[in-house]
Amino acid sequence: MASDPVWPALTWEQLNWHPTVPDELVPRRVRDRHTGDYEAAVPPRIAALDVSLPSSVLAMADEASIEIARLDAELGTDVAPFSALLLRSESTSSSQIENLTSGARAIALAELGEGERSNATQIVANVHAMRAAVDLADRLDGDAVLAMHAALMEHQPDHEPGRWRRQQVWIGGSNFGPHQAVFVPPHHRHVPAAMGDLIEFVRRDDVPVLVHAAVAHAQFETIHPFTDGNGRTGRALVHSILRARHLTDHVTVPVSAGLLTDTDGYFDALTAYRAGDPAPIVTSMAEAAFTAIANGRQLVRDLTAARERWNGLVDARRDAVAWRLADLLLRQPVINAAIVRHDLGATSANAHRAIRQLAEAGVITEFTGKRRTRLWQCGDVLAALDDFAARAGRRTPAR
Repeated sequence: MASDPVWPALTWEQLNWHPTVPDELVPRRVRDRHTGDYEAAVPPRIAALDVSLPSSVLAMADEASIEIARLDAELGTDVAPFSALLLRSESTSSSQIENLTSGARAIALAELGEGERSNATQIVANVHAMRAAVDLADRLDGDAVLAMHAALMEHQPDHEPGRWRRQQVWIGGSNFGPHQAVFVPPHHRHVPAAMGDLIEFVRRDDVPVLVHAAVAHAQFETIHPFTDGNGRTGRALVHSILRARHLTDHVTVPVSAGLLTDTDGYFDALTAYRAGDPAPIVTSMAEAAFTAIANGRQLVRDLTAARERWNGLVDARRDAVAWRLADLLLRQPVINAAIVRHDLGATSANAHRAIRQLAEAGVITEFTGKRRTRLWQCGDVLAALDDFAARAGRRTPAR
């Protein structure tokens, strides 16, 4: 049963639009259709509002929070490999919500600056944004949000990385104008003040943590402060809040992998929030957490089993670099000799010896066929990451 609206709904203002494309490039009927008045959202100020929700929704959010904290504690002692992989998995799932998909090997190659797949490169940029979100959690302000966006959009200068938008944007409809859009966010003149109000809300400590993150995320997506990258930056903000409020201290729980299983429900929840009901977005975030935790635990089990199996395959002394390389593979499943030397502080001879030992054991395989600039991949880890993505795969189409 839907809850009664307990949150101020959007209001709207009427503005005027004329296509910015030269008249000779736009058919007259299209130009006429996208000329004149349109309505843009005016989000309510939420910094000091009470967040009132049905008890059942609060109970679900509380239960999900307990499970998130439990997973974080479980993996606390194994944070080195699993923190990096879970953060990458969250970034991959968040990107997939925006129809940016790529296999684990292509993403790993993009992290090394290899390969030419644009989707993989954008996913790696999202990894950087997510890492910035976690690193900046102790000083969450407008500059931190801009830094997340700058990391995400580093290679897309047309979208002004790290700057609030300076133009009207809209979702859906035509490229020529906002008149037939599904949603028209606030006019850009409202963005700095709206984001300032949101940051005040984000810095509160009197709202249950998962509720806090869900409402802040919905408000962020409503403001839509950038020309592109809003969804990915807004989901990174969720993790900043979880870390700032110490619900997570060690790992990034891949909540987006849960949202990905029901993107229709996720987008419907954002629409409900804009109509004055925050309960669906809190419910969506809580349900996503449960799904993500189950998927994340399976990923960890798969990786742990693979690492234990390698112990019986690798023939090396207990103190050999090969064992440290085996641990490195859990977070870096595609390597070259330079990575091994740098990350493990190994000499060139020891790095190549470790690579040879793991290759002879079948833990890694060389896949370039080159004599120089060779690359090796760990099939076990790549398969585990691709299986994670498949389990998180979209069940319903995004709009």
